[in-house]
Amino acid sequence: MISYSTELAALKRSGRYRERRIFDARIIDLASNDYLGLAHNKDLLNKACARLASCDSHAPKASMLVNGYHSIHASFEKALCRVNGYEEGVILGSGFNANIALIEALVRKGDELFMDEKYHASGVLAAKLLESKVSYFKHNDAEELRKMLENSSAKRKIIAVEGIYSMDADLLNKEIISLADSYEALLVLDEAHSSGVIGAHLGGILDFYGLEVKANYIKMGTLGKAYGSFGAYILASSHIIDYLINRAKPIIYATAPSLFDTALGEASLEYIQKNLPSLKEQIASRQKIIEEILGLKCEGLIVPIRVEDNRRAVQIQAELLQEGYLVGAIRQPTVDAPIIRLIARLGAGEKALRDVCCLIKSKIR
Repeated sequence: MISYSTELAALKRSGRYRERRIFDARIIDLASNDYLGLAHNKDLLNKACARLASCDSHAPKASMLVNGYHSIHASFEKALCRVNGYEEGVILGSGFNANIALIEALVRKGDELFMDEKYHASGVLAAKLLESKVSYFKHNDAEELRKMLENSSAKRKIIAVEGIYSMDADLLNKEIISLADSYEALLVLDEAHSSGVIGAHLGGILDFYGLEVKANYIKMGTLGKAYGSFGAYILASSHIIDYLINRAKPIIYATAPSLFDTALGEASLEYIQKNLPSLKEQIASRQKIIEEILGLKCEGLIVPIRVEDNRRAVQIQAELLQEGYLVGAIRQPTVDAPIIRLIARLGAGEKALRDVCCLIKSKIR
């Protein structure tokens, strides 16, 4: 029998072993990416269920290009474009698939992809599928990227960055957006952790910086985080979306996204836009708590707290779980150095956030 026991034993020794767990529902969740707490909103659930119940079918049944494209899909795509200021959009089954679709389809022979070294693993995987040149620049380093762009003779230049980086929790350097314009490069913005969290309209990084959408900007966002659902979307110019529909394998060959998840995503989008002042106030309040107790300033709701080693990260997570709080214990190689990843999500009360911050502070001294 073929065995991977040696590899599993090595993971356990290094404190990098992972396993699935079902946590007690009474645990206070400060680990998930449900930033606005919408995954617990029963009004949104009921609204999506009612909408789906009114349809002839409750599943897409086929690929989007066969017979799987539904009015629910089209409605959500139009709503996303209206809110975000893009010409056209297409939805996909997951953010992982969306990154594969974008990078594998957009980067052709003679092109060059410039990717932030801390870009999401899905994008890194997609880059490995390419025959074209791939260049990684130091995290958020606009000057290194400028030199790379200047020295590139590629037919097309594509830059891949994130709005908020999922582990470091820092914002995209604004200068990188300017470089995309100056060098006429396509700019792929992975907004999985920024859309619904930052900006005057909670629209993400361009909204945060007050920048208008341009034809070379492509936005990828997910529904499994601030929107409390599952799936993803790509927003871009009509020309780019048309191209992706014709070339991106995760769009062409996969069953169209779930109708329920799409309907739930649109209900969440409407909810966010209708409740902007309240949501922004709650986000700001939690950011203030983090700064007061932990001395950390965060623009979003991700709080990375560095610890000395992988085992200590797991130990702190276990100790907090005994106190009734769930936080993330993120270890190498996902991160350069292990962290406790605290999510100051709106689904948990401010008292709970204060209490867990004080506990963490006492454990990392």
